[in-house]
Amino acid sequence: MDEGSELIQPQDQSFWATLPDVCLRRIFWWLGDRDRSRAALVCRKWNQMMYSADLWRYRAITFSGRPSRVHASEFESALWYVKKFGRYLECLEIKFLNPYNAILTKKFQVTMRGLLSCLGRSNNRLRSLSIQHLELDRLVWRNSIRNSLIKSLSFFLKKMGKYLDCLSLKGARLTVEQGCQVLNSLSYLRSESATSDLNIEDFFSHHLTVYSSPQFNKTMATFRNLAFLTLNYNCISDELLENLAENNASTLRTMNIKCHVHDPHGQVVWGMSWARLARQASNLKVNFFFERVMKYEHLVRILLQEIPMKSISLRSCYFSDPDWSMRPTLTDLLPTFRHTLQKLTFEFNNNHESLDEELHLLILSCRKLFYFKIWAFLDVRFVERILKSQEEGQCALRTLKVRIYTNRYETSEEDRILREIHRKYRDLINSGINYFVITYPMM
Repeated sequence: MDEGSELIQPQDQSFWATLPDVCLRRIFWWLGDRDRSRAALVCRKWNQMMYSADLWRYRAITFSGRPSRVHASEFESALWYVKKFGRYLECLEIKFLNPYNAILTKKFQVTMRGLLSCLGRSNNRLRSLSIQHLELDRLVWRNSIRNSLIKSLSFFLKKMGKYLDCLSLKGARLTVEQGCQVLNSLSYLRSESATSDLNIEDFFSHHLTVYSSPQFNKTMATFRNLAFLTLNYNCISDELLENLAENNASTLRTMNIKCHVHDPHGQVVWGMSWARLARQASNLKVNFFFERVMKYEHLVRILLQEIPMKSISLRSCYFSDPDWSMRPTLTDLLPTFRHTLQKLTFEFNNNHESLDEELHLLILSCRKLFYFKIWAFLDVRFVERILKSQEEGQCALRTLKVRIYTNRYETSEEDRILREIHRKYRDLINSGINYFVITYPMM
């Protein structure tokens, strides 16, 4: 044997042999699956460490929706992992990104059938399941493939629903009947579901008036332990709010509600329904996320003063409408929630109107506001006014994120002013403000 392949010295062998399990487990924790498998071949102790439950409690599996040699083994690897270590799983997250054709959706459906079947037989620890962005209403999902996947998922939830605390099916995009079939699986052979965290954002296809479905309201009545609920505004109705007040008042703490321009959002929801829910669920905080729903006449019908509002996000992306004005929303509607608002996020194209003064007054009126983010056409001195108010104790922001749109490619003058403002208020910023401000040519 030559010098380059000498055996490990005795003292080195002794070091690795006496390494505490907690340290060895931490080393394994940082390794990928392939490296863990190789390390397990070193000795019996390392092989035993490979099967430590701590290493396999959390798993995120991402399937690429594009045909590629690089990703060809993803489906087989996922099945191998679940068969070998699935019994240790407590938190599983699965994503299938933008499937390209029916061949890949079929491969995913077969893989999921095997994966869920194996988990159902071997695992009783799973507490959190997330299967996101399936977009089952796309044409690449043939009816037979879609129905088989829904059947496998429903069967799995019937068996494992009693263990699950958290379930996220965000972006599934099902019909009302299919969606209720899946959700009803959680309470199979029982009168209620024990799930405490439910995310059904974009769970139903766009354009569906879910709020008018008796089937959906009956399904939601089976949930009796909800603490966190995420859904679309096209699911909100007086009946749903009454169900939540009656069945989840002692547990419900957070509602996240998304309102998208393509979702029906013209239903009438009475303020008294929100008031009753807020009264019964005294710890409830509501977060609204608006996507391209920006007109005052739409917002005023949705954002009722009885709602216990914590945060509002209004995003129109880069869409511009010269007939639209943000001013009434900033001056008349949002100040209604000045006593409870903690977070505000804006992203809009206001090239046709200046809103610096209105935004500044809104920040000053919301005494609990600690997070403010805005992407809009603003004067660079707007940032200085906010920091000056912060220095004088008129507001208490902990996060300030501003992207200042301009109509010019050249922003050197604006950047120079922003550097001066940062130097002037450096001590204030360094004292604990999460500060991020840039200029952005909007051409």
